[in-house]
Amino acid sequence: MSALVMVVDDEEDLVSTLEFNLKREGYNTRTAYNGEAASRAIEEDPIPDLILLDLMLPDVSGTEICRRLKQEPRTRGVPIIMLTAKGEEIDRVIGLEVGADDYVVKPFSVRELMLRVRAILRRTQTSDTQHGERRFADLRVDTDAHRVWVGSFEITLTALEFRLLLMLLDRRGRVQTRERLLEEVWQMPGELTTRTVDTHVKRLRQKLGHAGDYIETVRGVGYRFLDRPKEIS
Repeated sequence: MSALVMVVDDEEDLVSTLEFNLKREGYNTRTAYNGEAASRAIEEDPIPDLILLDLMLPDVSGTEICRRLKQEPRTRGVPIIMLTAKGEEIDRVIGLEVGADDYVVKPFSVRELMLRVRAILRRTQTSDTQHGERRFADLRVDTDAHRVWVGSFEITLTALEFRLLLMLLDRRGRVQTRERLLEEVWQMPGELTTRTVDTHVKRLRQKLGHAGDYIETVRGVGYRFLDRPKEIS
């Protein structure tokens, strides 16, 4: 069954161009031209497999739409690529911090965007062959249910944050470069900006609270999960 990609942007010409190219790639499409229309359309069945979401919508900002989607259990796992004419770093960081999986600045190459769409859908549609429960100190990860606890408190993670945590945890004690994380968690070329990795690791640490200290920064290289539990104040 073809994936359903939703395009949310107030530029009608751009929406038409993206819709044409997505259909040429074999995807089904759904479109909206403002935030409220997008919110209503996303609630329809089936839920989109991926959303291309403009940051600067005429009514509700793309970051607010993204935040709402990531807070709802029904849509939390839907990957989102933010589209925007604003290229400042702070805008990219905000988009990623509210749960966006990727960020593309206008004007962009449609071909590159299609490659990113394909990579994200391949990543999310590939069945996870690792099952069971992982434990590390007071951190518990249920890979089958995609649920995480620190002590008795359940932590809500996006699908991408969950994959990032699982990769670091399963390779604990070994340094994972930013480039390798991009390639294996995002399934994107390592030469793309590594700021995406740093932003997601920061957000993951914040959500995990004190357990975020289990993820160490290796300066100039990447990140490493502790090889053995230790008391962290």
